[in-house]
Order: sequence, then C-alpha cells, then structure tokens
Amino acid sequence: MIRITELRLPIEHAPEELEAAILKRLGISSKDLIHFIVFKRSYDARKNIALAFIYTVDVSVKNEETILAKFGHDQHVRPSPDTSYHFVAQAQDQSGKPLSERPVVIGFGPCGIFAALVLAQMGFKPIILERGKQVRERTQDTWGLWRKNVLNPESNVQFGEGGAGTFSDGKLYSQIKDPKFYGRKVILEFIKAGAPEEIAYVAKPHIGTFRLVGVVEKMRQEIISLGGEVRFQQKVTGFEIKDGEIAGVNLESGEKVAARHVIIALGHSARDTFKALHEAGVYIEPKPFSVGFRIEHPQSLIDRARLGPHAGNPLIGAADYKLVHHAKNGRAVYSFCMCPGGTVVAATSEENRVVTNGMSQYSRNERNANAGIVVNVDPEDYGGSAENPLAGIDFQRALESKAFELGGRNYEAPGQLVGDFIAGQTSTEFGNVIPSYKPGVHLTDLAQALPDFVIEAMREALPAFDKKIKGFAMHDAVLTGVETRTSSPLRITRGNNYQSLNIKGLYPAGEGAGYAGGILSAGVDGIKVAEALALSMVQVK
Repeated sequence: MIRITELRLPIEHAPEELEAAILKRLGISSKDLIHFIVFKRSYDARKNIALAFIYTVDVSVKNEETILAKFGHDQHVRPSPDTSYHFVAQAQDQSGKPLSERPVVIGFGPCGIFAALVLAQMGFKPIILERGKQVRERTQDTWGLWRKNVLNPESNVQFGEGGAGTFSDGKLYSQIKDPKFYGRKVILEFIKAGAPEEIAYVAKPHIGTFRLVGVVEKMRQEIISLGGEVRFQQKVTGFEIKDGEIAGVNLESGEKVAARHVIIALGHSARDTFKALHEAGVYIEPKPFSVGFRIEHPQSLIDRARLGPHAGNPLIGAADYKLVHHAKNGRAVYSFCMCPGGTVVAATSEENRVVTNGMSQYSRNERNANAGIVVNVDPEDYGGSAENPLAGIDFQRALESKAFELGGRNYEAPGQLVGDFIAGQTSTEFGNVIPSYKPGVHLTDLAQALPDFVIEAMREALPAFDKKIKGFAMHDAVLTGVETRTSSPLRITRGNNYQSLNIKGLYPAGEGAGYAGGILSAGVDGIKVAEALALSMVQVK
C-alpha cells in the first residue's frame, strides 16, 4: 500500500471529500483506487487559520510501483510500513510437542492483560493471579469510597481487574519509541474487544472509564477461551527462589503455585508485594517520581484558551493541555494526566490516607477540566539508596497520611483556591469552581501538605502557566491534594533479556516495575515481556 501524509481537509468536510482528495493528491481516477484506510487523523486549531483535519491514509491502488516512482522525491507519499503484529513463538518444544509448563502473570492491569493475552494467543495458557476483584465488583467497591467514605484496601482504584487505568481517562497515546508497532497491536485488541474504532486513527485516542469495563471483560474472556486461567482475589505474599531462579509464588491463602517463568505486572501501588520481593532478595533500586496536587478549571476556560474561535466545536471535543515550567530552585513543574471534561477521584489503596487522581468518561462532558500539577522528586530527596530502595514508599505514605489529616480524617481531600495558594493564605469558601472530588474537599492551607521545595516551585509555576493558558492561575481554580502516585517510586531492574538482574525466570514489567507510564506503554511493555518469556520457554536459538 501507499501511505499519504499531511492530507488536509476542512474539519466539516463530507466523507466523500477524503476520497476525492486522495485521488487528486495521487493524480489518479477512481477506477485506479482499490480502497483506503485512515491511519491517523489530527487537527490544526491554530487561532488564525481555518480549522482543518490532517490525515495520514494508507491507500491500495492499481499500478502501485508506477505511482511510487512518480512520487519518488515526495516525502509525503511513501510505501506503507508493515504495522501488523507477528507472533514470535508457539507453545511447542523443539520436537513440536505442546508445552505442559505454564507461565504465571501477577497482576491484571494493562500490562498483565496484554502479557497474558499474547501468551494465550501463542498457546502458553498462562495462569493470572490478581489480588483484587473482577472489574464490575471492583467498580462497586470503588464507589463505596467515593459515595460512602468506605475503603476496601483490596478492591479500589488501584487494585482489581483492569488496574489503575480503568479509573482514568482511558488515554491510549504515549511518547515511547515503538518501531515494531506494538502500540498498534494494543489499539487493535481494544477495538476487537469493543472499544470505539476511531481510537485506531485519532491523534489522542481515549476510551473512558465506563467503556473500559466492558472491554476488559471481553479481553479476559478471550484469554480464558484460549486456555488461560484468571484467578481473582489471589494475593501474592511471597516468592520461592532457589539457586538464583524463581521456583514459584506463595499466596495469602497458603497455596503455593509452582512456576519457573513469572511476570510481575504489579502496578505502582502494590507496596506490600514490593516489600515481599525485596525480602526475597530481588534486586530493586529507588527512582525519581513526582508529587503535587490536582487542579480544576472550568472546561470552557480551557477550550477558549486552547481553541479560540473553535472552542465548543463538537468535531474537536474538549480541549486538553500539556505544560512544563523549570523553576528557579531547579525543579521541573509539569501537568500530568490531564483529563478534559472529567472529575478528580479518590485513589487511595490504604486506610487513613488520601490520594487523588483524574478520570474522564468517553464523552468528556463534565463541567471541569482537571490535571495533576506535579514536581519531580529524586531519591536524594527521600533517602532512597541501594540499601533502602523502598524509601520512596515511606515518603509517599507520609504525604498521604498528612493529606488525610488535613482533609479532616474522613477521606475528604484537603483543598485550596489557586489565588489563595499563590498568596499563602488559607481558603475559606469556594468561588466559581466547585471541586468534583468525592467524598468531598475540605478547604485548608495546602502549603502544609508537601515539602517546601515543591510548594515553592508550584507557586512560581502557576503564574507562568497563566501566560500560556490565559486564566490558568484564576483565583477560583481549585487545587486538591495530594497526587503522589504519578509513577512507581522504584524500579525492579531487568536486563536485556527482560528478566530480573539477579533472579532467573522473573520478568519485571509495566508501571510497578518502573518500565511504563500509562495504559498504552504498559500494554506495550507487557507484549515485549511476554515475547521474551515465550522465547525463553521454547528455547529458540
């Protein structure tokens, strides 16, 4: 096929105009066009030009070689790359007999789902151990915290089928390098399981929480239909290691599951499992992460600032943003996990602690926009070292416990108006922006919630962000604390073979291991690790 890039059309064009534009671009008639598919669609919404969609299309035509030769010097007309997924192995030994040994996958978030799915599709019949519940039961438990101030430590935003990404915007874009198009495999599997087909080509695809629930269920059903086994409420509490090799895992129930090939796709909040890995002698090192607050504005303000006269156009939808500021104290302040038309959610997994995160539905039609405004912290800031690789967890817990205290000790979150935060004065009442966080927001002085260097950097950054997005530092915008789980505070380091540096057969993967950040990158990492495990099991030379 032929790939055409930078094909521009008015945003309100008729469907047949795209085909006409392709014919004109290639200089061919309709009888020479076999078919085409849209690979990517973005939009150009600069304020002083006509609003336009920008397409990348893959086109099948007659006389392809002749047409490519004609456009030999045109960088926007090239052969289409092969974006299809190719399995690296099948579950057979070198004599062609099926393998009886089964790999184990710990965790059933995006990384674990895709690791298990690809293994199942190759015939390896994985056993999946998930400490939480099935996604619909888990959703009910999560609403229990949001509506009734009751936390289930094993079934919440962090733990359960679908992982933390289930209660997010369902964003499916990433800045990872992906030369083998693993991300395409992730996207197409989501569509196969019921996600909107547009996620295959829009520039910033998302699914939304409610749709993700059904998608995750269908992916689980496929894994089971291929011989996989998904076991819920199976918390791993220990690891059997013999002579530097994984031999199995111990469950809270007392059961032992023997396995020589184990993927640990834990997510960034499995703190007790991190401790068990450390106690078993698995090599772990501390890593940087970020902490901060959630900020909420009227979505209409963000739309006007980002889209100008195009604000409110339903073909574009709610506007997003991405901001960064390098503060005088050497810290980077940046927006994180921006959720257009969404809500701020309670995301703790431990009792008597408060954690915030952001979430949007597919429609993105809630009144407020929200994002994390976070500041980088390094191991030196929290005492992390080779001897104490879990220090970042202690640092997070201390901040989350303080937030619980500032919020009133009932899972309400501490909050403050942006104007008062910049001025260094306690807020006493909300203005035009009503926070969306449930169970509720208790106004206070957020300077008490985070280290001084974080507060200093954020107070400098917010007015700077206002110069990029007019109204960003509006007095009535709301800050809600605390955002501490931007990424894992540690890395379960692995080698080029994707195995733990010091434990053979143990495959650290995804966000919890420090190798991903978001649904798409976690899914891609799960595929990579599954491939490495599969090749190891079949002993391909």
